[in-house]
Amino acid sequence: MPVGILTVQLELAGCGSLKEKRGRLQPLLTRLQREFNISIAEVDFLDSWQSALVACAVVSNNGRHNQRSLQQVVRWIEENWPDVEVVDERIELLF
Repeated sequence: MPVGILTVQLELAGCGSLKEKRGRLQPLLTRLQREFNISIAEVDFLDSWQSALVACAVVSNNGRHNQRSLQQVVRWIEENWPDVEVVDERIELLF
């Protein structure tokens, strides 16, 4: 059973508080979960106002499908969420 894990470091410029950061980040996480049917959570930089590390996981019977799906997540963020900058991304495939 192939599992794909994507970690994405995001910059949320201009956030002045954790409340503001979460207010901007939560709609993105909810939308990604609906659009791509993935599990997603903020996993690091929890106390940072302008940075977030988000992890996404997808499970299917095809490793290539997992890879393509997770690459689409990154592209979708870059194209559709202009107030968030993708700083770094990493995809891991586990078989």
